[in-house]
Amino acid sequence: MSTLERAITEEGPRPLPEAAAALLRQVGAPARLGAHLRAVHDVAVEIVDWVGGEVEVDRAAVLFGAATHDIGKVRFPGELSGSGAQHEPAGQQLLVEPRLARFAALHGNWRRDAATLEELLVTLADKVWKGQRQAGLEERVARVVAEARGEPVWAVFMRLDDELTRIAAGAEGRLAFQSRFPTA
Repeated sequence: MSTLERAITEEGPRPLPEAAAALLRQVGAPARLGAHLRAVHDVAVEIVDWVGGEVEVDRAAVLFGAATHDIGKVRFPGELSGSGAQHEPAGQQLLVEPRLARFAALHGNWRRDAATLEELLVTLADKVWKGQRQAGLEERVARVVAEARGEPVWAVFMRLDDELTRIAAGAEGRLAFQSRFPTA
């Protein structure tokens, strides 16, 4: 069994959507990328389930987006262990379908005015999986949800903060899972 196959099938975070797992196999993704996408997808499930209880959200799109947002790193493997944004347009090219490719292209650009709730959720999952909290992003998600529900932003933010605190507490296990797999 290849290391990629182990990264996407071994016990640990929730399994990726089959279409995403098949795509990773097809492009020959490094095992570390498969493990990372699985960890982010796992967190996205929890976030989208919470948000879905608050407002309508395209659950399938968010989960596929979380499971493929960094797929462009197969073309820029240096960005698996270092910073960079070249993987974003590369991922968009690999995914083709605009409705789903947008997550790969835009997850690093959540501050733009046109960002959708679904795009914000993928970015949020990509931060919280490792225990990183980003106040501006969290406030924006709370604001979008509050506007949709007709509630005060602070009330939604308090609930979101509780949920993200709970999720972030599991970061150590997700980081340990990812670290078991090589970048190359």
